[in-house]
Amino acid sequence: MCLTNTEVPVTSDVLRPPSWGRRIASPHLAQLLDHLVPPPAWVQVDTASIQHGGESVAAVLRAHGVRFLFTLVGGHISPLLVACEKLGIRVVDTRHEVTAVFAADAVARLTGTLGVAAVTAGPGLTNTVTAVKNAQIAQSPVLLLGGAAGTLLQNRGALQAIDQMSLFRPLCKFCASVQRVRDIVPTLRAAAAAAQSGTPGPVFVELPIDVLYPYFIVRKEVVPAMPPKGLMGRVVSWYLENHLANLFAGAWEPQPEGPLPLDIPQASAQQVQRCVEILSRAKRPLILLGSQALLPPIPADKLRAAVETLGVPCFLGGMARGLLGRNHPLHIRQNRSAALKKADVVLLAGIICDFRLSYGRVLSRSSKIIIVNRNRKDMLINSDIFWKPQEAVQGDVGSFMVKLVEGLEGQTWASDWAEELREADRQKEQTFREKALMPAAQHLNPVRVLQLVEETLPDNSILVVDGGDFVGTAAHLVQPRGPLRWLDPGAFGTLGVGAGFALGAKLCRPDAEVWCLFGDGAFGYSLIEFDTFVRHKIPVMALIGNDAGWTQISREQVPCLGSNVACGLAYTDYHKAAMGLGAQGLLLSRQNEDQVVKVLRDAQQQCRDGHPVVVNILIGRTDFRDGSIAV
Repeated sequence: MCLTNTEVPVTSDVLRPPSWGRRIASPHLAQLLDHLVPPPAWVQVDTASIQHGGESVAAVLRAHGVRFLFTLVGGHISPLLVACEKLGIRVVDTRHEVTAVFAADAVARLTGTLGVAAVTAGPGLTNTVTAVKNAQIAQSPVLLLGGAAGTLLQNRGALQAIDQMSLFRPLCKFCASVQRVRDIVPTLRAAAAAAQSGTPGPVFVELPIDVLYPYFIVRKEVVPAMPPKGLMGRVVSWYLENHLANLFAGAWEPQPEGPLPLDIPQASAQQVQRCVEILSRAKRPLILLGSQALLPPIPADKLRAAVETLGVPCFLGGMARGLLGRNHPLHIRQNRSAALKKADVVLLAGIICDFRLSYGRVLSRSSKIIIVNRNRKDMLINSDIFWKPQEAVQGDVGSFMVKLVEGLEGQTWASDWAEELREADRQKEQTFREKALMPAAQHLNPVRVLQLVEETLPDNSILVVDGGDFVGTAAHLVQPRGPLRWLDPGAFGTLGVGAGFALGAKLCRPDAEVWCLFGDGAFGYSLIEFDTFVRHKIPVMALIGNDAGWTQISREQVPCLGSNVACGLAYTDYHKAAMGLGAQGLLLSRQNEDQVVKVLRDAQQQCRDGHPVVVNILIGRTDFRDGSIAV
């Protein structure tokens, strides 16, 4: 749904003397009058009030449990930033608007509630587009508040005035432009409900500057100080007075500010029962759990208990990584394609058949496929070409899993199937250990470095990953320690999420250690935000796998096309750059390769002392990811 709240053109003889329509020759003036929407006669404008629309925004956010507002300041949105600060909502300003939205995305994912960012008009909003699209594809409930030119100046060449609604309609579930102060509260409540209902996603509310500032300031800007002369002047003045009255009429009347009920789809009892019957006959069942499984209302610990009770081997992806903790016997981590070919029943729970499952081609034609998803279109993607579901269930994934376990109470499966998968895991991990022992041509072996990261990572850590080759290797070697302790961009494959995700994660979980794994290419997007971490006293730890290149691209480009053009970077002193921003910086290279664990421990301690830290790890090239896709 995309809703636009705009003024509806009306023509009413009540608005002007009957003779005006015959006497006014100016078509522009007639157009002004035709677009005038008067306030209801019974609604009064409190011209003495110093309240402003920013206070209404802050009140709604507080009523929805919002604790953090991420922003890059601009005059269009100053009132709502000040009002949020006064109500105890922590306002965190970043160095780029995209980081503010990424941070809001992380809050949404980790808390299951609304993440909120506010940016100024025009270029402030266009700077967020990538992050909003990423939130859409990752299905994160993010509320983006955007400033805009005043209601009278839209489409008249005002500063930073563009058609923002057209820009965000394709990206958001709900879009609204507030045209009257009294509409702020109901519009924000509707937006918040839309973001979290059905398939979650981003929503956008445009707040023109004159709905945020107090009456006396807006009047000073809108209405001429000296009474105009002549008929045209008096008519324009009359129009402006009425527009101002309409803008502020009923602005401070009490309104409910709290959350509206959410609409969360649920599987029917009949669908659940059919899935119970299919699984009960399985000999080699397999579950793939994706990010949707971790959405509210089912808490992560209840979902984990359900998966353990079910006893079916599973692969975990996206936000479901870490659901079963480290080294759980049901969690299979390697050889997914081979396992899918052998399974006789596959449950895709919050996973869809896009490129990550080879568009469904990785599924066996002889397997019975059950797929559960809140979004019917996503659920059935490519089902007319490469695969076909036995049961397609539209509903909340976590709730479905709990009901499925209840229906299969007492059901067990032969242990040899899970053991076969675990043995394949052990064999693959042995090859990883062998690759870790092979020295790189120069600098450190990234496989060995990441194995030591895995051994050092504490139980209270949150992993944020942002990169290509280094992060792709880490996905095989480094395990999140529990549910909701892994943040990656999702299916959009966006680079640059790292700083924003780390910012949101540390604020949500101040007692957790936030470890960010960056490729050196991706780190270029996040470096300046170490200024943000320093200013706001947010200690996070960044590990940069620095191989001086866009290696994931280079690996294919060079053998296929014979050139490394645009793939080369330098072994930049990122740790020194971070130190220039006030953070701590450490270097790992072949000169101190026997001290990897010590350097990681030193970085941990500096974080515990309140400092953000960058560890610049010079690594070489390996064949660990040969054959992986980059497109």
